[in-house]
Amino acid sequence: MRDKVRLGGMALPNGVLVHGPTSWACAIRHDDGTLEVASAHKRFRADESTPPLLRGPLKLAEALAVLPALRRRLPRARLAFERPQVLAGLVAGTVGVRVVRGSRRLGPATQELLATLFAFAPAVAALRNSELAGYHGAEHVSIGSYEHGEPRAKEHERCGSHLVGPVLLTSAVGNALAAKVPLHMRGAARFAAAFGSLALSTELFAWMVRHPEHPVARALAKPGHELQHRVGTAEPSADQLEVAEAALAACLQLEERGGTDSV
Repeated sequence: MRDKVRLGGMALPNGVLVHGPTSWACAIRHDDGTLEVASAHKRFRADESTPPLLRGPLKLAEALAVLPALRRRLPRARLAFERPQVLAGLVAGTVGVRVVRGSRRLGPATQELLATLFAFAPAVAALRNSELAGYHGAEHVSIGSYEHGEPRAKEHERCGSHLVGPVLLTSAVGNALAAKVPLHMRGAARFAAAFGSLALSTELFAWMVRHPEHPVARALAKPGHELQHRVGTAEPSADQLEVAEAALAACLQLEERGGTDSV
C-alpha cells in the first residue's frame, strides 16, 4: 500500500489551499456558486537536509512562495490577511507592543509576554470570520480524513495554531534577553530573538507531533488547541467540504503524476 503524502494547508475566506512535498492546489467558490481549481508544482522547496534550526524558517518561506503563483492562477482567490479586520488587528497589535514595552510599571518578563500576545492580534482577527473558520474546518476534515483513512473532526493535530504555545514561550524568553543588551544593539538583538523563536518553535512543534501524549507536548499544545477549537475553526458546510476535497484531490493528483503543471 502506498504511503500517504504529507500535506499542509491554508484556509481562505473563499476556499482552501492544500500543499504537499512538491505541489500545491487551491479551490475557491465564486459568488455565483461555481467552483474553480488550480494546481502547480512548487518552484521553491526547502531542502530536507537543512540543519534543524534553519528548517522552520525555510519551510515557512516555501509555504509563502506558493502565494504569488496562487494569485496568478486564481486572481479571485482572497487571502485572509487582506481583510480590513486583519489590517486593523495589525495596527492594534503594533500599538499594543509599543505601549507595553514603554511601560515602567511592568517587569521585563511581563512586558515581553504581553508584547507577544499583542503580536498575535492579526492572526486572531483573521480567524474571527465565519466563512474563513468554516473553510479552516473543511481543510482539517479533508486532510485529516485522508491521512487517517476515516472521518475526522474539524481540529487537526498539525494545525499551525499549535505553534502558539512554543512561540509564546520562546518569544518571551528571547525578547527578555534582548531587552538586557545595550540600547544601540537592541534592534539587532530583537531580530535575532524573533528568528530564534521561529526556529526553536518549529523544532518544538515537530517534537510535539511525534510525542503527542508527553505532558510537556500537551501543555505546549493547549493554547493553540483552544484557539483552534473556540475561534479558528467551525463545522464546515457541505459546500465548503466540497471545495476542500477538490483542492485535496488536485494536489494528490499532481503529487502522484510528478509531471507537468496543470490548471
